[in-house]
Amino acid sequence: MNTYTYEESRRQFARACRVIPSGIYGHQGPAEGCFIPVDAFPMFSERAQGTYFWDVDGNRFIDYMCAYGPNVLGYGDPDVDEAARKQMEKGNCVTAPSTLMIDFAELLVDTVHSADWAFFAKNGNDVTTLAVLTARAYTHKKKIVFFKGYYHGVAPWTQKIDYAGILEEDVCNNLYVDWNDFDQLQAVFEKYKGQIAGLIAQPYQHGNFRDNELPADGFWQKVRKLCTDHEVLLMIDDVRAGFRMDLAGSDHYFGFEADLICFCKALANGYNVSALCGKDFLKNTVSGLTYTGSYWLSAVPFAAGIACIEKMKRLDCANLLNEKGRKLRDGLQAAAARHGFDLHVTGMPSLFYLRIADDPSLGLHQEWVAECVRRGVYFTNHHNHFINAALSDQDIADTVAVAEEAFEAVRMRHPL
Repeated sequence: MNTYTYEESRRQFARACRVIPSGIYGHQGPAEGCFIPVDAFPMFSERAQGTYFWDVDGNRFIDYMCAYGPNVLGYGDPDVDEAARKQMEKGNCVTAPSTLMIDFAELLVDTVHSADWAFFAKNGNDVTTLAVLTARAYTHKKKIVFFKGYYHGVAPWTQKIDYAGILEEDVCNNLYVDWNDFDQLQAVFEKYKGQIAGLIAQPYQHGNFRDNELPADGFWQKVRKLCTDHEVLLMIDDVRAGFRMDLAGSDHYFGFEADLICFCKALANGYNVSALCGKDFLKNTVSGLTYTGSYWLSAVPFAAGIACIEKMKRLDCANLLNEKGRKLRDGLQAAAARHGFDLHVTGMPSLFYLRIADDPSLGLHQEWVAECVRRGVYFTNHHNHFINAALSDQDIADTVAVAEEAFEAVRMRHPL
């Protein structure tokens, strides 16, 4: 199989660097996107459809990053795009919001098990920040508990003291505990009794540079009771995993109820909207906050979100995505074993993490990912991967074939 080259991507990246910080900034750029080595990856896309995107050099990729999560049904899903188009003909960003906002909120309340209301914004960071503001406003307490290895956005409260531009005051009320260590969590609650406003967590540990880890049996039930007993709000960041595990919310999947739950990526199949959902007793607190944005009540994303949720329900999307993910996982692990590699595939099948465990430096893993990308399967090195509903059995078979060839190429350089 011929491997891809990226001459036009490089030309465009050089052009971008002259006028844009980092050329491409944030998680989709080479500086933060775990593109190792950078020369194995395209920089810019030309178009996308279904489970594929094409770069500016004309190379086609089976895309397992799914725009880092928003592509849940397939790029250019006809039902979602048609709903958005029809609303655009009526209006989008208008002085007075469309009643679609109410329709969307009602649909979320009907869909998400722990939701009595919905508040809309644009990014996951917007709603995780609103969740923390709500916890502090409701409890009149300051401290927030995190599980180490977390990612909840890029606002100052989500970052670390040694990050550029972050002040000690931004993070001085953050408390950190190890995932799945209930005894440690309980000790922190006792040490700071009466000072903790909330605990914010992803539904399972799906951070970067490490195998993903599901909650231990009964863990969330104990956490729920601990929070209730200490009058601490339990906030679930479902921005990444939301609707890929359970359409009723990832807290529902694990058998507990959050006080606040945050959604974004899979909410509208790529249209810009996020949502904080919560319990009725918190609605007045949210009403009293000063928190808004110029485009937060735009109608087109609401129309897209309604169409996306309705289609996910028709498809039984969470189960569909996990079924596809299991087929892919089994094929990749079998291909790895045939070439003497130990490939770990962890987390939920719909939101999986890859790691070749034979080399603690992760060098072998990075080599293998690079060989896959150069052959048209878009993985990244140290981030979760996503399944979308447009992925076919043939796409999975093609992916496994590419992975096999990539394992062979790496093994030739590193014989047993």
